[in-house]
Amino acid sequence: MAGVLDSVNQRTQLVGQNRLELLLFRLRGRQIYGINVFKVKEVLQCPKLSSIPNSRHMVRGVSHIRGETIPIIDLSLAIGLPAIDQDQLANSFVIITEYNRRTQGFLVSGVDRIMNMNWEDILPPPKGAGKDVYLTAVTKIDDKLVEIIDVEKILAEVSPLGEDVGEALVARSAERVPGHLPVLVVDDSSVARRQIQRCLTAIGMEVVTRNDGKQALEYLKDITADGSKARDHLSLIISDVEMPEMDGYTLVTRIKENAALKDMYVMLH
Repeated sequence: MAGVLDSVNQRTQLVGQNRLELLLFRLRGRQIYGINVFKVKEVLQCPKLSSIPNSRHMVRGVSHIRGETIPIIDLSLAIGLPAIDQDQLANSFVIITEYNRRTQGFLVSGVDRIMNMNWEDILPPPKGAGKDVYLTAVTKIDDKLVEIIDVEKILAEVSPLGEDVGEALVARSAERVPGHLPVLVVDDSSVARRQIQRCLTAIGMEVVTRNDGKQALEYLKDITADGSKARDHLSLIISDVEMPEMDGYTLVTRIKENAALKDMYVMLH
């Protein structure tokens, strides 16, 4: 397992191909879960953990790894499942990830393999699953359902990011000329969409949201069907890179290929 990500740099060079690599793993039972390799730094056998007083219940402890003190989150606990048993820690693995410039480890029971996938095969969670599920997408591999974890939602509960906008920025925004156009925010994570929307709303911007690149492209084509340009309706598009059905890079490619859309400003994050 130590060498499972030896070629991770090569595996993440999928820009513009509407493809991704999923690291497959298990928690408790036979269900398979996935996480995008793009955010994974390392996979290792569970190291020795030191407990932290008054930490959230899903944080099993911290470990000193390659010069960093990293919190280790029990992914089973984080999504509402029973914790990985204490006597099973030595046989478990930790997936070291980086999100929003923060490094953390996710404790899992076992790591399976890496799969090269097309974003078109990655689908949103079933609508009947409810709005509070910890999934950002699902897919099928070898006739088995793979659930892709909404890591942003987990981290927002474990260690929330500050979403307040500074008074100085709000004051400068108040001096803007009235009549600015809305911003289109595209992200498959409801938590990320909400965070961006709150910040933009705080500085007086109107926001339109879509869940993935395919939805966004359909929306852009709808608003320009009368022969107008996208810039007649929107001031900016802020899009996630990793989304089901159509990723951010492919969305930008489709925008630049369309005469009515190609002049739009697009920010990828």
